[in-house]
Amino acid sequence: MILVTGGAGFIGSHTVVEFLNRDKDVIILDNLYNSAINAVKRIEKITGKTVSFIKGDINDRVLLDKIFAQYSIDIVIHFAGLKAVGESVTKPLFYYQNNVSGTLTLLEAMQKAGVKQMVFSSSATVYGDPKHIPVTEQTPLGQPTNPYGQSKLMIEKILQDLYKADNEWSIALLRYFNPVGAHESGLIGEDPNGIPNNLVPYISQVAIGKLDSLSIYGDDYKTPDGTGIRDYIHVVDLAKGHCHAYDYLQKHTGCFTWNLGTGRGYSVLEVIKAFESASGRKIPYKIKPRRPGDIAKSWADCSKAQKELQWQAAKDIDQMMADAWHWQSKNPKGFS
Repeated sequence: MILVTGGAGFIGSHTVVEFLNRDKDVIILDNLYNSAINAVKRIEKITGKTVSFIKGDINDRVLLDKIFAQYSIDIVIHFAGLKAVGESVTKPLFYYQNNVSGTLTLLEAMQKAGVKQMVFSSSATVYGDPKHIPVTEQTPLGQPTNPYGQSKLMIEKILQDLYKADNEWSIALLRYFNPVGAHESGLIGEDPNGIPNNLVPYISQVAIGKLDSLSIYGDDYKTPDGTGIRDYIHVVDLAKGHCHAYDYLQKHTGCFTWNLGTGRGYSVLEVIKAFESASGRKIPYKIKPRRPGDIAKSWADCSKAQKELQWQAAKDIDQMMADAWHWQSKNPKGFS
Protein backbone atom coordinates (compact mmCIF):
# COMPACT_ATOMS: atom_id res chain seq x y z
CA MET A 1 0.00 0.00 0.00
CA ILE A 2 1.19 3.51 -0.87
CA LEU A 3 0.81 6.54 1.42
CA VAL A 4 0.78 9.79 -0.59
CA THR A 5 1.30 12.88 1.57
CA GLY A 6 -0.10 16.00 -0.10
CA GLY A 7 -1.97 13.74 -2.51
CA ALA A 8 -4.80 16.22 -3.08
CA GLY A 9 -2.40 18.87 -4.44
CA PHE A 10 -1.44 19.62 -8.04
CA ILE A 11 1.32 17.05 -8.63
CA GLY A 12 0.08 14.69 -5.91
CA SER A 13 -3.40 14.29 -7.42
CA HIS A 14 -2.01 13.49 -10.88
CA THR A 15 0.40 10.96 -9.35
CA VAL A 16 -2.40 9.27 -7.41
CA VAL A 17 -4.29 8.87 -10.71
CA GLU A 18 -1.28 7.15 -12.28
CA PHE A 19 -0.87 4.74 -9.35
CA LEU A 20 -4.60 3.91 -9.29
CA ASN A 21 -4.44 3.24 -13.04
CA ARG A 22 -1.75 0.67 -12.18
CA ASP A 23 -4.15 -0.96 -9.67
CA LYS A 24 -2.12 0.14 -6.63
CA ASP A 25 -3.80 0.73 -3.26
CA VAL A 26 -3.38 4.38 -2.26
CA ILE A 27 -4.06 6.40 0.89
CA ILE A 28 -3.95 10.19 0.67
CA LEU A 29 -2.92 12.27 3.69
CA ASP A 30 -3.50 16.00 3.12
CA ASN A 31 -4.30 18.96 5.39
CA LEU A 32 -6.02 20.78 2.47
CA TYR A 33 -4.03 23.96 3.15
CA ASN A 34 -3.22 24.43 -0.53
CA SER A 35 -5.51 21.79 -2.07
CA ALA A 36 -9.18 20.82 -2.23
CA ILE A 37 -11.24 17.79 -1.23
CA ASN A 38 -12.93 18.08 -4.65
CA ALA A 39 -9.64 16.95 -6.19
CA VAL A 40 -10.04 13.60 -4.40
CA LYS A 41 -13.59 13.18 -5.71
CA ARG A 42 -12.39 13.94 -9.22
CA ILE A 43 -9.51 11.45 -8.93
CA GLU A 44 -12.19 8.84 -8.22
CA LYS A 45 -14.21 10.03 -11.22
CA ILE A 46 -11.20 9.78 -13.55
CA THR A 47 -10.10 6.34 -12.37
CA GLY A 48 -13.43 4.78 -11.35
CA LYS A 49 -11.74 3.73 -8.08
CA THR A 50 -12.27 4.78 -4.49
CA VAL A 51 -9.43 6.48 -2.63
CA SER A 52 -8.81 6.36 1.12
CA PHE A 53 -8.50 9.98 2.24
CA ILE A 54 -7.33 11.20 5.65
CA LYS A 55 -7.42 14.90 6.49
CA GLY A 56 -4.37 15.55 8.60
CA ASP A 57 -0.91 17.04 8.89
CA ILE A 58 2.56 15.49 8.65
CA ASN A 59 3.47 17.37 11.85
CA ASP A 60 0.85 15.32 13.76
CA ARG A 61 2.93 12.41 15.11
CA VAL A 62 0.00 10.78 16.93
CA LEU A 63 -1.99 10.66 13.68
CA LEU A 64 0.99 9.33 11.69
CA ASP A 65 1.57 6.51 14.21
CA LYS A 66 -2.13 5.62 13.99
CA ILE A 67 -2.00 5.51 10.16
CA PHE A 68 1.09 3.29 10.08
CA ALA A 69 -0.45 0.98 12.70
CA GLN A 70 -3.79 0.74 10.87
CA TYR A 71 -2.57 0.28 7.28
CA SER A 72 0.03 -2.02 5.76
CA ILE A 73 2.09 0.74 4.12
CA ASP A 74 5.14 -0.19 2.03
CA ILE A 75 6.25 3.19 0.71
CA VAL A 76 5.58 6.92 1.15
CA ILE A 77 5.37 9.30 -1.81
CA HIS A 78 6.07 12.60 -0.05
CA PHE A 79 4.60 15.74 -1.64
CA ALA A 80 3.27 17.49 1.48
CA GLY A 81 4.93 20.88 1.74
CA LEU A 82 4.44 24.59 1.28
CA LYS A 83 5.67 25.77 -2.11
CA ALA A 84 5.16 29.52 -2.69
CA VAL A 85 8.59 31.09 -3.13
CA GLY A 86 7.46 34.64 -2.28
CA GLU A 87 5.54 33.54 0.80
CA SER A 88 8.57 31.57 2.01
CA VAL A 89 10.61 34.81 2.05
CA THR A 90 8.05 36.56 4.27
CA LYS A 91 7.25 33.50 6.44
CA PRO A 92 10.49 31.50 6.72
CA LEU A 93 9.65 29.89 10.09
CA PHE A 94 6.31 28.67 8.73
CA TYR A 95 8.13 27.02 5.81
CA TYR A 96 10.89 25.41 7.86
CA GLN A 97 8.36 24.19 10.45
CA ASN A 98 6.08 22.64 7.86
CA ASN A 99 8.55 21.36 5.27
CA VAL A 100 11.62 20.40 7.32
CA SER A 101 10.18 19.66 10.76
CA GLY A 102 7.14 17.96 9.20
CA THR A 103 9.39 15.68 7.15
CA LEU A 104 11.44 14.79 10.26
CA THR A 105 8.24 13.85 12.08
CA LEU A 106 7.13 11.72 9.11
CA LEU A 107 10.52 9.97 8.90
CA GLU A 108 10.50 9.19 12.62
CA ALA A 109 7.04 7.64 12.29
CA MET A 110 8.17 5.64 9.24
CA GLN A 111 11.28 4.41 11.06
CA LYS A 112 9.23 3.29 14.05
CA ALA A 113 6.84 1.42 11.73
CA GLY A 114 9.68 -0.17 9.73
CA VAL A 115 8.62 1.57 6.48
CA LYS A 116 11.88 2.43 4.74
CA GLN A 117 10.97 3.48 1.20
CA MET A 118 10.30 7.07 0.14
CA VAL A 119 9.96 9.05 -3.07
CA PHE A 120 10.63 12.70 -2.21
CA SER A 121 9.33 15.67 -4.15
CA SER A 122 12.41 17.87 -4.50
CA SER A 123 13.11 20.75 -6.86
CA ALA A 124 15.60 22.11 -9.37
CA THR A 125 15.87 25.14 -7.05
CA VAL A 126 18.53 23.15 -5.14
CA TYR A 127 20.94 23.92 -7.99
CA GLY A 128 20.69 27.67 -7.41
CA ASP A 129 22.08 29.55 -10.42
CA PRO A 130 23.94 26.78 -12.30
CA LYS A 131 27.17 27.68 -14.09
CA HIS A 132 26.63 25.11 -16.85
CA ILE A 133 23.49 24.19 -18.82
CA PRO A 134 21.95 21.63 -19.14
CA VAL A 135 21.84 20.74 -15.45
CA THR A 136 22.89 17.19 -14.57
CA GLU A 137 22.56 15.44 -11.22
CA GLN A 138 26.32 16.05 -10.79
CA THR A 139 25.89 19.82 -11.15
CA PRO A 140 27.11 21.38 -7.87
CA LEU A 141 24.26 22.30 -5.55
CA GLY A 142 23.98 26.05 -5.35
CA GLN A 143 22.72 28.43 -2.75
CA PRO A 144 18.91 28.45 -3.06
CA THR A 145 17.72 32.05 -3.11
CA ASN A 146 14.70 31.53 -0.81
CA PRO A 147 13.56 29.49 2.23
CA TYR A 148 11.40 27.23 0.01
CA GLY A 149 14.47 26.11 -1.96
CA GLN A 150 16.54 25.89 1.23
CA SER A 151 13.92 23.61 2.81
CA LYS A 152 14.12 21.22 -0.17
CA LEU A 153 17.92 21.15 0.05
CA MET A 154 17.83 20.54 3.83
CA ILE A 155 15.43 17.62 3.38
CA GLU A 156 17.65 16.11 0.69
CA LYS A 157 20.61 16.26 3.11
CA ILE A 158 18.53 14.66 5.89
CA LEU A 159 17.49 11.79 3.59
CA GLN A 160 21.07 11.25 2.38
CA ASP A 161 22.30 11.12 5.99
CA LEU A 162 19.47 8.74 6.91
CA TYR A 163 20.55 6.27 4.25
CA LYS A 164 24.21 6.54 5.34
CA ALA A 165 23.14 5.63 8.87
CA ASP A 166 20.81 2.80 7.82
CA ASN A 167 21.43 1.10 4.46
CA GLU A 168 18.01 -0.59 4.48
CA TRP A 169 16.40 2.63 3.22
CA SER A 170 15.43 3.10 -0.43
CA ILE A 171 14.98 6.80 -1.24
CA ALA A 172 14.37 8.64 -4.50
CA LEU A 173 15.07 12.38 -4.66
CA LEU A 174 13.17 13.70 -7.68
CA ARG A 175 14.34 17.15 -8.72
CA TYR A 176 11.49 18.64 -10.74
CA PHE A 177 11.94 21.44 -13.17
CA ASN A 178 8.69 23.39 -13.95
CA PRO A 179 5.50 21.30 -13.81
CA VAL A 180 2.61 22.65 -15.91
CA GLY A 181 -0.48 21.41 -17.76
CA ALA A 182 -3.31 19.30 -16.38
CA HIS A 183 -4.98 15.92 -16.78
CA GLU A 184 -6.45 15.53 -20.26
CA SER A 185 -9.94 15.09 -18.76
CA GLY A 186 -9.88 18.68 -17.50
CA LEU A 187 -11.07 17.39 -14.11
CA ILE A 188 -7.88 18.07 -12.13
CA GLY A 189 -5.26 20.79 -12.58
CA GLU A 190 -3.37 23.56 -10.82
CA ASP A 191 -5.54 25.66 -8.52
CA PRO A 192 -3.26 28.04 -6.55
CA ASN A 193 -4.47 30.03 -3.55
CA GLY A 194 -4.71 33.76 -4.31
CA ILE A 195 -2.47 35.31 -6.98
CA PRO A 196 -0.51 32.53 -8.75
CA ASN A 197 3.26 32.38 -8.16
CA ASN A 198 3.98 30.40 -11.31
CA LEU A 199 3.90 31.53 -14.95
CA VAL A 200 1.34 29.20 -16.55
CA PRO A 201 -1.48 29.46 -13.97
CA TYR A 202 -0.98 33.24 -14.07
CA ILE A 203 -1.30 33.23 -17.87
CA SER A 204 -4.39 30.99 -17.55
CA GLN A 205 -6.07 33.42 -15.16
CA VAL A 206 -5.33 36.33 -17.49
CA ALA A 207 -6.86 34.31 -20.35
CA ILE A 208 -10.17 33.78 -18.49
CA GLY A 209 -10.29 37.41 -17.36
CA LYS A 210 -9.61 36.79 -13.68
CA LEU A 211 -6.41 38.88 -13.88
CA ASP A 212 -5.83 41.92 -16.11
CA SER A 213 -2.37 41.28 -17.49
CA LEU A 214 0.81 39.29 -16.99
CA SER A 215 3.97 40.82 -15.53
CA ILE A 216 7.19 39.68 -17.19
CA TYR A 217 10.10 40.30 -14.84
CA GLY A 218 13.04 41.23 -17.04
CA ASP A 219 13.51 41.28 -20.82
CA ASP A 220 17.27 41.94 -20.73
CA TYR A 221 18.63 38.49 -19.86
CA LYS A 222 21.31 36.94 -22.09
CA THR A 223 18.74 34.77 -23.90
CA PRO A 224 17.49 34.93 -27.53
CA ASP A 225 14.47 37.10 -26.70
CA GLY A 226 15.70 38.59 -23.39
CA THR A 227 13.22 36.70 -21.18
CA GLY A 228 14.05 33.90 -18.76
CA ILE A 229 14.22 30.32 -20.06
CA ARG A 230 12.95 27.33 -18.07
CA ASP A 231 12.36 23.62 -18.61
CA TYR A 232 8.58 23.05 -18.46
CA ILE A 233 7.32 19.49 -17.95
CA HIS A 234 3.77 18.20 -18.30
CA VAL A 235 2.42 17.19 -14.88
CA VAL A 236 1.24 13.81 -16.23
CA ASP A 237 4.76 13.02 -17.49
CA LEU A 238 6.05 14.05 -14.07
CA ALA A 239 3.48 11.84 -12.31
CA LYS A 240 4.58 8.87 -14.42
CA GLY A 241 8.16 9.58 -13.35
CA HIS A 242 7.08 8.84 -9.75
CA CYS A 243 5.70 5.46 -10.83
CA HIS A 244 9.03 4.62 -12.50
CA ALA A 245 10.92 5.71 -9.35
CA TYR A 246 8.58 3.49 -7.28
CA ASP A 247 9.44 0.52 -9.54
CA TYR A 248 13.17 1.22 -9.16
CA LEU A 249 12.98 1.33 -5.36
CA GLN A 250 11.37 -2.12 -5.26
CA LYS A 251 14.65 -3.54 -6.58
CA HIS A 252 17.33 -1.25 -5.10
CA THR A 253 18.36 0.15 -1.74
CA GLY A 254 20.15 3.50 -1.66
CA CYS A 255 19.51 7.22 -1.90
CA PHE A 256 19.12 8.09 -5.58
CA THR A 257 18.76 11.42 -7.38
CA TRP A 258 17.05 12.07 -10.72
CA ASN A 259 16.21 15.20 -12.68
CA LEU A 260 12.70 15.20 -14.12
CA GLY A 261 12.25 17.65 -16.98
CA THR A 262 12.09 17.60 -20.77
CA GLY A 263 15.70 18.57 -21.48
CA ARG A 264 14.47 21.59 -23.44
CA GLY A 265 14.07 25.21 -22.37
CA TYR A 266 11.35 27.68 -23.37
CA SER A 267 11.40 31.43 -22.79
CA VAL A 268 8.54 33.32 -21.14
CA LEU A 269 7.56 34.79 -24.52
CA GLU A 270 7.58 31.34 -26.15
CA VAL A 271 5.27 30.01 -23.43
CA ILE A 272 2.90 32.96 -23.94
CA LYS A 273 2.85 32.33 -27.69
CA ALA A 274 2.12 28.61 -27.22
CA PHE A 275 -0.70 29.42 -24.77
CA GLU A 276 -2.21 31.97 -27.15
CA SER A 277 -2.21 29.33 -29.90
CA ALA A 278 -3.85 26.76 -27.62
CA SER A 279 -6.51 29.10 -26.23
CA GLY A 280 -7.15 31.47 -29.11
CA ARG A 281 -6.87 34.31 -26.58
CA LYS A 282 -4.44 37.22 -26.54
CA ILE A 283 -2.37 37.50 -23.34
CA PRO A 284 -1.60 41.16 -22.51
CA TYR A 285 1.66 41.60 -20.62
CA LYS A 286 3.86 44.31 -19.12
CA ILE A 287 7.62 44.25 -18.79
CA LYS A 288 8.79 44.86 -15.22
CA PRO A 289 12.28 44.99 -13.66
CA ARG A 290 14.02 41.73 -12.87
CA ARG A 291 13.20 40.10 -9.55
CA PRO A 292 16.08 39.43 -7.14
CA GLY A 293 17.05 35.76 -7.17
CA ASP A 294 15.68 35.00 -10.65
CA ILE A 295 18.14 33.31 -12.99
CA ALA A 296 18.47 33.69 -16.77
CA LYS A 297 18.10 30.08 -17.85
CA SER A 298 17.82 26.54 -16.62
CA TRP A 299 16.93 23.25 -18.21
CA ALA A 300 17.63 19.64 -17.35
CA ASP A 301 19.76 16.83 -18.63
CA CYS A 302 17.39 13.89 -18.01
CA SER A 303 19.56 11.14 -19.49
CA LYS A 304 20.12 9.54 -16.06
CA ALA A 305 16.36 9.09 -15.51
CA GLN A 306 16.01 7.83 -19.06
CA LYS A 307 18.74 5.21 -18.56
CA GLU A 308 18.01 4.09 -14.99
CA LEU A 309 14.24 4.56 -14.75
CA GLN A 310 13.36 3.94 -18.42
CA TRP A 311 11.41 7.19 -18.22
CA GLN A 312 11.29 10.30 -20.36
CA ALA A 313 8.81 13.12 -20.89
CA ALA A 314 6.53 12.59 -23.88
CA LYS A 315 4.35 15.72 -24.08
CA ASP A 316 5.52 18.91 -25.81
CA ILE A 317 4.88 22.57 -24.97
CA ASP A 318 1.78 22.72 -27.21
CA GLN A 319 0.17 19.80 -25.35
CA MET A 320 1.12 21.36 -21.99
CA MET A 321 -0.59 24.64 -22.88
CA ALA A 322 -3.63 22.94 -24.47
CA ASP A 323 -4.24 20.88 -21.31
CA ALA A 324 -3.63 23.88 -19.01
CA TRP A 325 -6.23 25.88 -20.97
CA HIS A 326 -8.69 22.96 -21.07
CA TRP A 327 -8.52 22.73 -17.26
CA GLN A 328 -8.79 26.47 -16.67
CA SER A 329 -11.61 27.06 -19.18
CA LYS A 330 -13.64 24.16 -17.72
CA ASN A 331 -12.92 25.31 -14.16
CA PRO A 332 -12.70 29.14 -14.15
CA LYS A 333 -12.90 29.12 -10.33
CA GLY A 334 -10.69 26.09 -9.86
CA PHE A 335 -12.09 23.41 -7.57
CA SER A 336 -14.42 25.79 -5.70
